Amino acid sequence: MDTWDLSSPLISLWINRFYIYLGFAFSISLWICVQIVIKKQDRNIQENSFPKTTQDLMRNGYVSLQKKDIFVPGVKIFYGSQTGTAKGFATVLAEAVVSLDLPVAIINLKEYDPDDCLIEEVTGKHVCVFLVATYTDGRPTESAEWFCSWLEDASRDFRFGKTYLKGMRYAVFGLGNSAYASHFNKVGKNVDKWLWMLGAHRVVSRGEGDCDVVKSKHGSIEADFRAWKAMFISQLQALQKGERKKSCGGHCKKGKCKSQQHGSEEREEGSLEQDELHHRDTEEEEPSEDSSEEEFGGEDQQSVNSIVDVEDLGKIMDHMKKEKREKEQQEAKTSLLVNMGRNEDGEGRAMITPALREALTKQGYQLIGSHSGVKLCRWTKSMLRGRGGCYKHTFYGIESHRCMETTPSLACANKCVFCWRHHTNPVGTAWRWKMDQPEMILKEAIENHQNMIKQFKGVPGVKAERFEEGMAVKHCALSLVGEPIMYPEINSFLKLLHQRRISSFLVTNAQFPAEIRNLKPVTQLYVSVDASTKESLKKIDRPLFKDFWQRFLDSLKALAAKQQRTVYRLTLVKAWNVDELQAYAQLVSLGNPDFIEVKGVTYCGESSASSLTMAHVPWHEEVVQFVLELVDLIPDYEIACEHEHSNCLLIAHKKFKIGSEWWTWIDYNRFQELIQEYEDSGGSKTFSAKDYMARTPHWALFGASERGFDPKDTRHQRKNKSKAISGC
Repeated sequence: MDTWDLSSPLISLWINRFYIYLGFAFSISLWICVQIVIKKQDRNIQENSFPKTTQDLMRNGYVSLQKKDIFVPGVKIFYGSQTGTAKGFATVLAEAVVSLDLPVAIINLKEYDPDDCLIEEVTGKHVCVFLVATYTDGRPTESAEWFCSWLEDASRDFRFGKTYLKGMRYAVFGLGNSAYASHFNKVGKNVDKWLWMLGAHRVVSRGEGDCDVVKSKHGSIEADFRAWKAMFISQLQALQKGERKKSCGGHCKKGKCKSQQHGSEEREEGSLEQDELHHRDTEEEEPSEDSSEEEFGGEDQQSVNSIVDVEDLGKIMDHMKKEKREKEQQEAKTSLLVNMGRNEDGEGRAMITPALREALTKQGYQLIGSHSGVKLCRWTKSMLRGRGGCYKHTFYGIESHRCMETTPSLACANKCVFCWRHHTNPVGTAWRWKMDQPEMILKEAIENHQNMIKQFKGVPGVKAERFEEGMAVKHCALSLVGEPIMYPEINSFLKLLHQRRISSFLVTNAQFPAEIRNLKPVTQLYVSVDASTKESLKKIDRPLFKDFWQRFLDSLKALAAKQQRTVYRLTLVKAWNVDELQAYAQLVSLGNPDFIEVKGVTYCGESSASSLTMAHVPWHEEVVQFVLELVDLIPDYEIACEHEHSNCLLIAHKKFKIGSEWWTWIDYNRFQELIQEYEDSGGSKTFSAKDYMARTPHWALFGASERGFDPKDTRHQRKNKSKAISGC
């Protein structure tokens, strides 16, 4: 029997040991790989089960707050304001931003140095909001003047380049008045353009507030701001959440902002920036955009992801030009409709908007129809109580308690710095509103005036006989507010007044020469001559017409052709127009008025629309000195009357001085007879100012001890001796 040889298996294993080692190594490697995969899967499950802050806490022992993404670190609100409106809006906007738990800073542009600080807004990643107003001639306000000047220079300086403000996010809201169409919101548009040219990104469409309540898109500049603010806050919330909305590059078309497209159509930020830079290189003009309400709608446009072939570029440019022409034609058509006083439905737009009605009603106006108003003058109240009449009573013999102050047109073509209506009335250069009939206007004006007189029945001090007389209107001062001569039916309105034996005192701002020439006879026609040079007139009256100076001169020439009584009305504003004596004398020779009223400006309190202060009000002695010097330059005139209480003097042509007596008063009954004869003859039987003049009483003359106060009345001195505010 053979013995078992144990050496054979061992020898076999030894011979095949390499394969055995290899098997062991493979098994171990496979086990290690399986363990790694299992651990990795467990880690992924664990990470998905806990928030990032918990993971940091478990892994590091602390929460890595510094790694949290902050998309909007804060908001900076810059304002440039002349009257305080923009500053007020900045405060309101800041409150809305704070409600989003965002830091906010309000900065006056006057105290901001863009040369040192503006570049910091790029690295700071704040959203910068600019609230800027447009002032006279489309210039920035004094507080924003340096900022705008620097920004304009930088946008045109190649050393800054088109990426200087790359990364800065901004929004602009402009404050302006569309009545000044040639430079409406010019500053806001420029700031928007200059920031865009320097590479900044607009986060929301530019807002445009309009002080003209008639043209304002939302009824007032405050409503315009609220609408824009709501859109800005909505966009800010989206940015705060980190929603990737492309900043508006300034080339939105047809009201559809490409920045509002999300999802699969959203491109990488670098690609967007490259496209914007290319657009800035090829287009230097102001970025186009529609109004804020239309930003998220409009016609469908080509996707932002579309690739344009160079060969198709010409067709695209032709298409864009065609769209631009169509838009301009549509705007011209809309403008024509506005100028004709018609809307798209063919009906006229009411001049008095709800916001305007509320503002004027608070000031004591009784509004009539859609564009007229009446208000009780303080001198009417004074004379009812036997406390004296206005300067017209002293100069021309009107009975102040029987005078109705009204206007058939609340609109005006000027925004005078001394306007006592604080510019709440609309402005315009032509009639473009719904028109009420003159019969209705006069009927309601008299009724409203009588209702206001009735309120004085039983008031202590009111004289019974004057109360009864006051119920019968004898005079009408068409000088309440606005430009009465703008009313297309002004001649019919005057005819109705005269038929009721009511005298007419019409005031115009010398911007409508054709209407003055076509005006039928009035008892007395006034032209406001607020300055004697083009520069000072522009500064004081702030007219809407570009050719305001030529219109002013033509109006004075038209006045010279009138046969009835004519008056220059000079309002002296200290430091603005009191040193132009020689120029005033030249204007007198141009219009040859019968009378010249010289009155110190009346300060009516602080107004957001004017920089006038008490420092601009001349003392009565200063007005007297001005008149004495002016009379020396116009030999055909002398000082006739004085009304110290109104800070007013009357210069009269010497033809009204018969012998040694002045005849500046008016024979109202005789005027009514003459105007009736004129109407009966169809206008062929004319008459002159000397045909209805009356002798001036001694107490009304310059130099009299009464200083123009009617001795029949009792002068009442206010206890606080504050300066009276005239309503006439």
